[in-house]
Parts: sequence; structure tokens; C-alpha cells
Amino acid sequence: MENVIASSAALGAVVGLILALTGAGGAILAVPLLLFVLHLNVAEAAPVALLAVGLSAAVGAVIGLRAGIVRYRAAALMAATGTVFSPAGLWLAHRLPNTPLTLIFAAVLAYVALRMFKQAKTVTKDTSRSEEHQQPCQLDNETGRFVWTAACTRALAVSGIGAGFLSGLLGVGGGFVIVPALKKATNAPVHSIVATSLAVITLVSASGVVTTALSGRMNWTVGVPFAAGAAVAMLGGRLIAGRLSGHRLQQGFALVAGLIAIGMVAKVALAT
Repeated sequence: MENVIASSAALGAVVGLILALTGAGGAILAVPLLLFVLHLNVAEAAPVALLAVGLSAAVGAVIGLRAGIVRYRAAALMAATGTVFSPAGLWLAHRLPNTPLTLIFAAVLAYVALRMFKQAKTVTKDTSRSEEHQQPCQLDNETGRFVWTAACTRALAVSGIGAGFLSGLLGVGGGFVIVPALKKATNAPVHSIVATSLAVITLVSASGVVTTALSGRMNWTVGVPFAAGAAVAMLGGRLIAGRLSGHRLQQGFALVAGLIAIGMVAKVALAT
């Protein structure tokens, strides 16, 4: 029992540190770590990962709220739509066999790794293109808040749906959906986008955790130390994140995520 608690806390610390250093999206490694180290299946690991992701994201979101950089109306809208679809993902996760669920996760992880690697290499080009593109959600120069339009509402709601469904299905926070969606749909600065994404992840993850707990499927023995380790490491990681190269960190994370995706596929192949 003590070994399980210690291992869970250590794995959670890895997740929290990655989340702090790379921004939303890094916590997608939580489920693979639980699969490989603690030998849980995806349906068992997903709620534990969601608990840790939600708690560590909440730490970052509170810091962002205190700094006044969270666009809380946008976060509330995305979280509301995500919360509606998160139980649907949970329902499907507990009805799919472990093999196809693992392969789906590996495919999503590989996609995230490839996109993050490309974004880290082409950040200059992406910045120049964003200046030419008129996003549907524009910040008011006087108030610093979004000017709400039908197109803005639709763009944020759709991204919230995708993040909510994936959080329930795979136990991920959905930051890899939310951050690109906010970059595409808004002209908010990057630090505000990441903080807003963390707020969405916190709220959406909470709905998934509550649903799982009420159904009696949460492994609290693993989940509590895992989440505690993630939250503590999130705080520590934010103290050093500004001193490190963000692009190099993203590239490193992308390479590790790609290798883990390959390992997940290999594990399924060896088991069949």
C-alpha cells in the first residue's frame, strides 16, 4: 500500500511539473504514466488523471485570477458546454474495451505531440499569420474584455464541447483543444489564454470527477496522492517556468509524448 501511495505521488509530481512548464496539454501524459507504472487500464486511469489534472489546473487558475488575466466569461461558457458532454465521454469510456480505448488515446497523444513540435518550430510564422487574421473574439481596448458576438460565442462553445467529451473519455484536461481554439478564436495574449484554459480545465475536470465519484469508480488510494503530488509540483514548476525556454520545453515534451504513444501501441500489440 505504501509503495502504491509513494509511486502515485511521484507520478503526480511529474504530471504537475510538466503542466507548469509546458502549459495546458502537458497533463495528457498522466494516463500513460498510470498505465505503464501502476498497470491500470485506461478506464481506471482516466478518472485518477482527471482528478490530478483538475486540482493542478486549479492552482494555476487561481494564480491567473489573482493576476487578472483569466477571461472568466469565456472560461465559464466553455466549461458549461464541456460539463454537459463530459459525462458522455465517461459513459463511452466504461463501455469500450481497453484495447481500442488505448489505441484512441495513443492516436490523440501522437497528434498532440506532432502539433506541439510543429508549433514550437514555426512560432514566428504563426505570430505573423495571426496578425493578418481577424479572430471572432476581439478584446476591447478599454475594458480588456471580449466583445461578444454570435461567432465568438459559437467558436468558444464548440471548443468547450470537444474538451469536455475528451476529458470524460480519456481523462485529459482538454488543454490541447482549448489553447489552440483560444489562439484561433481570440486575440488575447498567450499568458491570458493559458490561464483561461486552466480555469476551463478546472471546471470541466470537476464535473468528470464528481460523476465518477458518485458512480463509485474512483480509485481514491491512487487518486489522492497522485493529485496531491501534481498540485505541489505545479506550484514549484511555475517558480522556474519563466527561466526556461518555452519552445525547447515544448519540443522536448513533444518528443517524449510521441515515444509514449508508440509505446502504448506496442503494448497493445504485444498483449494481443
